[in-house]
Amino acid sequence: MQKYTTLLFDLDRTLWDFDTNAEEALRDIFASFELNSKISSANAFLRVYQKHNERLWMAYRQGKIKKSLLRTKRFDLSLKDFGIHNEELAAKMGEEYLRISPNKTTLMPGTIEVLRFLHQHYRLYILTNGFNEVQYLKMERCGLNLFFKDIFTSENLGYQKPHPIIFKKALSLANEKPSAALMIGDDLEADITGASKAGIDQVYFNPLKKVHQEDVTYEIHHLLELKGILAF
Repeated sequence: MQKYTTLLFDLDRTLWDFDTNAEEALRDIFASFELNSKISSANAFLRVYQKHNERLWMAYRQGKIKKSLLRTKRFDLSLKDFGIHNEELAAKMGEEYLRISPNKTTLMPGTIEVLRFLHQHYRLYILTNGFNEVQYLKMERCGLNLFFKDIFTSENLGYQKPHPIIFKKALSLANEKPSAALMIGDDLEADITGASKAGIDQVYFNPLKKVHQEDVTYEIHHLLELKGILAF
């Protein structure tokens, strides 16, 4: 008997190649705002931005800052590290990033193949902490909408992963019980620990083979390995 009937997928770094797409968007912004006249290289800017972005996203996930602040602050702090104090420029860069990045379409290897296989036999949903205005657009631009019944976002559900309530709300909307659901994601805390606390089995997608001590239901290094776990 088939154990799972509903699959919850994270989007960024699980299906949508966040790192590749974000880097392309940031390099576009670096060029369009002619930052090379003030910053030594795009690589230098990327390193600084990634540091601030990661820290601010953690604060946002914990409810310490609002979305509107995150959007601009990550660019403002990055510019200031290079001696550029220009909040108006930071705001424009934040707006441009949200315009450009969701139109990037690089997916993680195996995404389309595995979704074509799974959506024939399972009910598929996205469960993401990302912003509404970019996550829906990413799905549309990459053609992922074809495979998913719905997109559940933290903004719509009122909680951020890893809070167990976001998982419970998603399953309630999907009319599914925890024992019949499986969460697939790349973030040990947000996706795996969060789902576990909600009584949901998990697949830790770990393409970089990071060493960890977490107790996970399954672990894969390539999306196509889902076929072995979820063979119908």
